[in-house]
Amino acid sequence: MDHRTGPADDTPDPSAIPTFPSTPSSGDGDTLAPSALPTTTSSGDAGHPDQPGHPDHPDHSGHSGHSGSPGASRVSDISDMSESAVFARTTPDLPGVSDPVARLSLDALIEAAAEPPPGALARLLTVTRSVRRPAATTGFAAPYAARVAAMDALLASATPEDWLQEIVEGWTLQQLVAHLAATDSLVAAAIGAPVAGPEPVAGEVLARTADMLAFVAGQPPERTRADWRAQADAICRHAASMDPATPVAPGGMSFAVSDHLLARMLETWIHADDAATVIGHSLPLPLAAHIHPTADFCARLLPWTMLLSGTDGGGRAIRLTLTGPGGGAWHVPLDVARTAVPDDGSPADAAITCDAVAFCFLLGGRGAPATFPAEVEGDAGLARDVLHSAPALSGP
Repeated sequence: MDHRTGPADDTPDPSAIPTFPSTPSSGDGDTLAPSALPTTTSSGDAGHPDQPGHPDHPDHSGHSGHSGSPGASRVSDISDMSESAVFARTTPDLPGVSDPVARLSLDALIEAAAEPPPGALARLLTVTRSVRRPAATTGFAAPYAARVAAMDALLASATPEDWLQEIVEGWTLQQLVAHLAATDSLVAAAIGAPVAGPEPVAGEVLARTADMLAFVAGQPPERTRADWRAQADAICRHAASMDPATPVAPGGMSFAVSDHLLARMLETWIHADDAATVIGHSLPLPLAAHIHPTADFCARLLPWTMLLSGTDGGGRAIRLTLTGPGGGAWHVPLDVARTAVPDDGSPADAAITCDAVAFCFLLGGRGAPATFPAEVEGDAGLARDVLHSAPALSGP
C-alpha cells in the first residue's frame, strides 16, 4: 500500500494526482548504519510505540489483515501491572526493549513465572529505557517513528518460518519489508536522507519495489530488516530538523514533508497489521495522539480520492465525524482546491460518522466500501460516493 499525499494548504492543479517519485539523494555525510540495528530474532530487542502509562492506550480487539477489520488485541500497560504480572511475561535473559515501547515484547513472552524480588519492576523499566529508542519520539515525525518501532518489534519476534510466509500481494514477510524500504526510499531521496538498497533509478513505487526485491533476493531477512530500519531512522532524523510545512518535491510535485511522513506512518501501520495477522502476533493500536493526525491526513485526501475515481465533488462538502481514539470532526470540501478543516459548523451536503481507525484503514485499502459501517445523514448518494472512492489512492 502506498499513499500519494494531497496538499495541506497549497492550491494544486486539479488534474494532478500526487505521487512519490524519487530524486537523487543529496546526502549530508549521514550513512545507514545497520550494524547498530538488532540482528537477533529475539522478541525482546524491539518494542512498540505506546508510552508506558499513557492514558490514551486503547483497548481494542480484532485484526484487520486482508479482511479490512482493523484493530489490535488487548495489551496491558506495564505501569499498571503488579511486579508479579510483569514478570509473568518476561524471561530472566530478556535483553531489553526499545523505549518507549515495552509492552509489545513483554506481551509475547511467557505467561507464568516465579514471584520477582522487590524492586524488580523498577529495574525492568530502567533496562527498557536504556536501549535503542525510536529515531524520533516528538514532533510531526513521531507517528511514523512509532509505527516503525512497532513493525520492528514484530520483525524481532519473527521465526525463520515467519519470514517465508506470504503476507500480502504475493510477498513474503521479507519481501514486504523490502517493499516498505522501497517506498520509504522515495521519501528519503527527496529529503536528502541516505537511501537503502540500490541507487534509486525508478521513481514509481512498483518499479522501485521491483528493484528492491531484486536487490534483497538471497539476502538474510535480518539484513533486509536492518537496512529498512536504518533508512527509516535516517528519514526521521532528517525530517526532525525540517519545518513540517517545508515543501518536498519528489518528481516536481510539491507537498508538505509532514504529509509525506503521515503517508509513511499509514502504510507502515497497515502493513504491520497485515504481517501481524498472518504470523499470529498482536500489535496494539498507535497512541490516540498519533492516530489523530493520520485521520486528519486521510480526511484531507478525500477530495483527491473523489477526483481519481472520476466523481465530481466540486461545490459540495461533507461533515466527517470519526469516533474512538484519535477521532474528531472535520468539514471536508470535496474540491482539491480547498482543504478539510476541523468542523466549524459550515453547511454540509452529507454527514458521515464512523470509527477513526476503520476510516484510516479504508483509505489504506483495507475494507469493503460497500459494507463499511458508517452512519449517514443528508445526501446518501454523495456519502456513498465518498466511501466508495476512499481507497482510490491506496496501492500495494
